[in-house]
Amino acid sequence: MKKLLFLVCLVFFVSGCALFEDSRRMEKTAEQLAAEGSSAFMQEKYKNAVKAYTDLKDWYPFSKYAILAELKIADAHFQLKEYDQAILAYEQFEKMHPRNEAVPYVINQIGISWYNQMDTVDRDITPAKNAMAQFKRLMEQFPDNEYAKKAPDLISECIDKIAGHELYVAKFYMKTGRYQGALKRFEYIVEYYPGTDQSETALNLIPECAALAEAAKKD
Repeated sequence: MKKLLFLVCLVFFVSGCALFEDSRRMEKTAEQLAAEGSSAFMQEKYKNAVKAYTDLKDWYPFSKYAILAELKIADAHFQLKEYDQAILAYEQFEKMHPRNEAVPYVINQIGISWYNQMDTVDRDITPAKNAMAQFKRLMEQFPDNEYAKKAPDLISECIDKIAGHELYVAKFYMKTGRYQGALKRFEYIVEYYPGTDQSETALNLIPECAALAEAAKKD
């Protein structure tokens, strides 16, 4: 009986603490939380900004500041270089507010979040492909937007990275005696990335690689 009484008291105590915490947090108005988030963001205290904006979004979902909070949470993750979280937050914003005027900015930020994760040509090329897809989408959906006008240069950099990766793999195949695989890669580069330095290099290597492939067949 004493154990049961203790457990009941414990449940009420924990519940009371939770209610107290909820009440304490609710003491702040949406305006105060928006100001807190803005101040923290301006001071580059991005984790504090995320907390303030998250509280605002959770406690005042119908506030006029709620949409701003959603966007600034994504921006704060971006500034913290937490790109996966930033991408998820931006994508959620676009999904929830597809007609919002900030959508071109959001698409661009998703692209930049992928772009900033691009690595050397010997590493996973997925970020470059995803970044390019977002920049192309931006140009297609909002061709007159200021961000879309900067997209071609970013796409060129993505293409350079992707073509560089393909050339790296092709050369590796050629070096390790997988001539048919190398030849297909070289031809792929020439066909899909014309005008690039990698395309020119691939074109120059195709005759040598083809000869090696033919010789390998005879052995």
